[in-house]
Amino acid sequence: MAEPRVAVTGCGGRMGRMVAAEVHRTPGLALAGGSEAPGSPFLGRDIGELAGIGALGLAVTADAAALIGNADIVIDFTAPAASAEHARLCGERGTALVVGTTGLDVAQANALEAAARLVPVVWAPNMSPVVTLMLGLVSEAARRLGEDYDIEVLEMHHRHKVDAPSGTALALGHAAAEGRGIDLAGHSQRVRDGHTGPRKPGDIGFASLRGGDVVGDHSVIFAGEGERLELTHRAGSRRLFALGALRAARWVVGRKPGLYSMKDVLGLSE
Repeated sequence: MAEPRVAVTGCGGRMGRMVAAEVHRTPGLALAGGSEAPGSPFLGRDIGELAGIGALGLAVTADAAALIGNADIVIDFTAPAASAEHARLCGERGTALVVGTTGLDVAQANALEAAARLVPVVWAPNMSPVVTLMLGLVSEAARRLGEDYDIEVLEMHHRHKVDAPSGTALALGHAAAEGRGIDLAGHSQRVRDGHTGPRKPGDIGFASLRGGDVVGDHSVIFAGEGERLELTHRAGSRRLFALGALRAARWVVGRKPGLYSMKDVLGLSE
């Protein structure tokens, strides 16, 4: 059986380069090539040279449709609008998709859901297996501790991140809300400034920090009277996200159409 061919969209970005390198190093997967947006300075460059692993004879293309049509799996860490378009193309061409992009709006999320009716799609705001386990811990803690404990989600990322709160922070907030049996949209506090008054009971608070080259730190704080529980994950390298995406890519091969998460990949949703 031929090795599944993996295409990397946004292959000139930091995550794209890392994913391409890891695909090339992974037995049982073949790198089909990579794409970038029209006008990108990386077009025509060898994807292997961009990834720092030496020339592979695969030039970066702006024709994402052709690339996706020649692949079995697409790994996408791009931007919300681009991910939505790549999802549409995957659905049209029958190509499985792994998406790690965050900050999608409702229409863009709907595009992924539409593609998932035609092909298998793994979509996760964080590809780390440990963060996936943390989501379950947060939900369980919220369920057992109840409203006597205030919940705050704190995240910090590098100065270049454009969306806040991070996708992982929102996923942690949703996990806490699920544990409480409430809707996050109606029970979240995103901004505090000035004379805000006392904390509203039952709300889940968010705080976002930006600076330096922080890959990604996330904490969920359960603050009660006289004690505090903190669940924290700190990412030391983006490589863990690339490895998680490859794990998802290997898992998604041969799956039925559907929208999957890293819980499915790790066998935690059964």
